This record gives sequence, C-alpha cells and structure tokens, in this order.
Amino acid sequence: MTKTASARKAVAEGAPPARGAVVKKAAPARTAADGKSAPARKTATAKKAAPLKTPAPAKKSAVAKAAAPAKATSTAAKKAAPAKKAASAKKTAPAKKAAKSAPAKTSAPPSGESHTALVRRARRINRELAEIYPYAHPELDFENPFQLVVATVLSAQTTDLRVNQTTPALFAKYPTPEDLAVANPEEVEEILRPTGFFRAKTKSVIGLSKALTEQFGGEVPGRLEDLVKLPGVGRKTAFVVLGNAFGRPGLTVDTHFQRLVRRWQWTGATEPDKIEAAVAELFPASDWTMLSHHVIFHGRRICHARKPACGACPIAPLCPAYGEGETDPEKARKLLKYEKGGFPGQRLNPPQSYLDAGGKPAQPLAAG
Repeated sequence: MTKTASARKAVAEGAPPARGAVVKKAAPARTAADGKSAPARKTATAKKAAPLKTPAPAKKSAVAKAAAPAKATSTAAKKAAPAKKAASAKKTAPAKKAAKSAPAKTSAPPSGESHTALVRRARRINRELAEIYPYAHPELDFENPFQLVVATVLSAQTTDLRVNQTTPALFAKYPTPEDLAVANPEEVEEILRPTGFFRAKTKSVIGLSKALTEQFGGEVPGRLEDLVKLPGVGRKTAFVVLGNAFGRPGLTVDTHFQRLVRRWQWTGATEPDKIEAAVAELFPASDWTMLSHHVIFHGRRICHARKPACGACPIAPLCPAYGEGETDPEKARKLLKYEKGGFPGQRLNPPQSYLDAGGKPAQPLAAG
C-alpha cells in the first residue's frame, strides 16, 4: 500500500493522516459536493426566478387579455352605435311618414276651422239647400236601372237636358240590354251624335249592354264592385245608379260637386275619390244621396264655375268664397239659370208661389 493510499484509508476511518502524507481530496466528493450544491443553488434560483419572470409576462398577458375585451367592447359599442341609430332612424322614419300621411287622410279644413265647426257648417248648408231645393232629384229621365246607367254614361261632357232629348229615341229602338248589345254601332252613333263624343259613348253603351247580358243575365247589378266593372262606368256613375235605382247611399262626385265642396272649403282635395272620402266623413250615410242632389242643383243654378251669383245665393253667410262672383243682388239675379219665371229672392225659403200645391216647383230652374 502506498502512502497516499494509507492516508486515504486513515482519513476514511477517521484517523488523522500521518505527518508528511499527502492527502488529495477525492475529486468525486468535491465534485459531488460542489456539483450538487451548484446545480441545486442554480435550480433553486431558477425556480425562484422562474415565478418572478413568468408572472410578469403572465400579468402582462392577463392585462392584455383584460384590455382586449374592453377594446373589443369599445369597438363593438362604436359599431353598435350606428346600428342603434339606424334602428332608431328606422323606427322614427315610419312615425314621421305616418305623421305626414295622417293629415292627408283627415286633413285640417282649408278654412282653418276645427273639424267640429266644419261638420256643423257643412250640415247647416245641406239643411238650407234642402229647404231651397225640396224637389232635388236626378235630372236624367229614366224608367229602370238600365236606362239610368246608360243615360248617366251619356251625360259625360254634356248637359242632362241634351241627354234627355236623345235617350227616348235610343230606348225606343233598343229597350233592353240584349237589344243594345247586338246593335249596329253606326246606327247607335247616329242617335248619340248630339251628345258629343258619340263614338266613345257608343262603344261604352254597347259594351256595358254586352256585359250585362253575358255576366248578369240582362239585369243591372246592385253592388258597387260589379257596376264599376262595366265599360264606361266609374264610381260617380255607379253611385248615381245605386242611390237612385236601388236606394243605396252614395256620393255623386261630378264636376259641380267637386267645385262647390272646394269652394265651401269642406276639403282641399282635388281627386274625386279623396273628395268623396273627405265629404263622407262630414255626413251620415243616409244623407249622401240627397246631399249630392242638393249640391249639384245649387251648382247648376246659382254657384256657377266662372261667375257665381253670390248676391243672390241663399247660403252666402256660410260660404267662405263669398265675393268671388257678382255680389250686387240685382246683377246676381240675372246670372241665375232658369227656364221661365224667376228664382226665389228670399235667403232661406222660396216663396210659396214658386211651388205648386204638391210642393214641387211650378217654374223649374233649367239644368246646367
């Protein structure tokens, strides 16, 4: 055994080494001790450091994640804002549109009076016209619904007087829809020539006669939806037939009616269907047919289109348009249309001498 080995053994056994012996520390022991502690320290440091280094990015990441929804929410909010605005605009748009269209349906009277005041004034005008024209009636001569519908179609762009002079010959030759449906158009045109637009009117009366024969068994239908399907028959003609042949209420919105209700400021509408709807709101349905006769009678005799006879008008105090025509009573009376005799000068009631014993006019005014 060498000295070195003995020394090592002595050390291992716990005995002090001999003097002069050279003892080398076991490399593995030192290495093990140093290597064990160094990596341990390094690992411990790493472990301690790791939580310090890792949380930092983790916190940053957490903050980033926390911030991300905020940004997203902010962006979403910005994007949602126009959407809400658009939705609000969409909801508001119909409201505005409805607000604009509502007045068109129930528009304020042109005179500026309340709806209640307008109703009262309109109904008072009708009551006074009823006293002035107690004999008001359809001024077309007819004996049955077929004659009435044909005469009403022929009355377009001409006077009722001219139609009444023409229809006797027409109905004498073609008394039924079946007869007129197969008539020679040239022969019918010759009869209708005095009424004007005789070719178009011939086409209409022959066409409606064919429709009555083929679709309604030769009978005039008593429903609006059926009448307006006939050639040459519109709402005005249909309501004339319904009101006077079948006793069903309707407003006859002809040129006289349109002119007067606008002049009286019952409505500012210009289209016949809108005028019909506006005036219908002012009166009960039971008044519609006679109201039409009263207004048309007044328009033909006193309230003319070009120069109304304001000074001789019995309802002048109720008329917003008073003064558009002649206001001098004597000059205004000369503007009245009548056949012979005179027109009642009283404001509300015609003189008794103007009516016969049955309450009918002894000297009827001429149709305009």
